[in-house]
Amino acid sequence: MLVSWNTTNQCNMYCDHCYRDAGDRLSEELSTDEAKKLILEIKKAGFKLLIFSGGESLMRPDIYELASFATQNGLRVVLGTNGTLITYEVATKMKAAGFMAVGVSLDSLDAKQNDEFRKLDNAFNLTVQGLKNLKDVGIPFQLHTTVMDWNVDELEKITDYAIEMGAMAHHFFFLVPTGRGKNIEEEALRVKTYEKTINRLMNKQKQIEIEIKPTCAPQFIRIADKKGLPHRFTKGCLAGISYCIISPKGDVQPCAYLDIPLGNVKEKAFDEIWNNNKVLKELRTMQYKGKCGYCDYKEKCGGCRARAYYYSEGDYLAEDTWCLYKPIEAIKNER
Repeated sequence: MLVSWNTTNQCNMYCDHCYRDAGDRLSEELSTDEAKKLILEIKKAGFKLLIFSGGESLMRPDIYELASFATQNGLRVVLGTNGTLITYEVATKMKAAGFMAVGVSLDSLDAKQNDEFRKLDNAFNLTVQGLKNLKDVGIPFQLHTTVMDWNVDELEKITDYAIEMGAMAHHFFFLVPTGRGKNIEEEALRVKTYEKTINRLMNKQKQIEIEIKPTCAPQFIRIADKKGLPHRFTKGCLAGISYCIISPKGDVQPCAYLDIPLGNVKEKAFDEIWNNNKVLKELRTMQYKGKCGYCDYKEKCGGCRARAYYYSEGDYLAEDTWCLYKPIEAIKNER
């Protein structure tokens, strides 16, 4: 079980695809004391892994104090970051605070394209230096790449670069239209290209030792299984089942891209929200509609609940129409 907390809305970038619409710090963000209370409630709810993300978490002044507190209370703490603020000094502080791993965003090996997408001059070079600093202090890291129509042809090359830099994994994030991502929905990969791209990434996995994981593309489990690829993942879409996210203001939602407020941790304990919320209980039934409901990969995949929600105009149990797979049950009915 893992939970992601957007520690702040503040960010030094203004990325086109940001689901949180990050930029400025919000006045309602959790205080240090409120954050520590949340951390204890996350532990009480049974979570093992806490992801600090943003915005840009490294812009939150008490981030090291909170990471240390979470570590001391038995949570495995990791960081999601754009990497541009990771100087050697910052990397050293992260190591001392207990960060076990870091996910760093890099969307293109073309520095100009990467910087334009991230809306920050010299972002590519700053990120690369951040990776080097993490390596120097001994914090494991992985690369995170958002898959778009303009960078889809270089994905394997970015993986090769991740290996060259010493990354332990390369995770690909397939766009779900939410936040500012709604404004670039047309740049998301369409259905046939989506399936083809997942197949390409799984073929690449056959050739390398570091982990490749498509995110918001739960169909990768089916494709990996068909190719006989071993992996550590037992469920594609985790939203509300073994994963959720908390906003800078304390709002809980099933995942980053499923923008359904479930309650606020300032008003109700996180563990109570996690255990008792109606939406979460419905997601855990896995009573999906359409072919997701009778698919032979229902338990392993589950379809992307956020994508289903967006394209069905509000039904988080709807069929994920981006899936090309024809379930065995459908084939039987055709005979």
